[in-house]
Amino acid sequence: MIRVGLGEDLHRLVRGRRFLLGGVEFPSRRGELGHSDGDVLAHAVTDAILGAAGLGDMGAIFPPADAAWKDADSMILLRTAFERVKKSGWRLVNLDCVVSCEKPKLLPRRDLIRASLARTLELDPAAVFVKGKTGEGLGPIGKGRAVAARAVCLLEKS
Repeated sequence: MIRVGLGEDLHRLVRGRRFLLGGVEFPSRRGELGHSDGDVLAHAVTDAILGAAGLGDMGAIFPPADAAWKDADSMILLRTAFERVKKSGWRLVNLDCVVSCEKPKLLPRRDLIRASLARTLELDPAAVFVKGKTGEGLGPIGKGRAVAARAVCLLEKS
């Protein structure tokens, strides 16, 4: 049996926060505002794998109202969710992601992001891809006030 999962997240960008994508920090004057560390890509991937496995979503497992997750490392949350997915008998086949933001540019660190996600999800980096898009000056993303990520994954029952 195979299943597809889709995850999506959006965060405002504010001063005084780190800008993280898939566990990789980017030099930036602003970063993602969130209850955890705000890593929008890690959040989208977490929702994609949980959804594909039928195990809920990030908000149900790591509720933002719970102080235990305040400023949590999103890659640890992703790893925890992935362990649940594996225990349910699923194997992650591949992951494809899109990050939408004006700045910083994704391309210079894309391979680092792919390696970080692959390491966390026990995949060959060739099974992980991340694309960067801009908002073309439109809306909060295009005006540099937000960052969004979408992820789709394929799970196979092991």
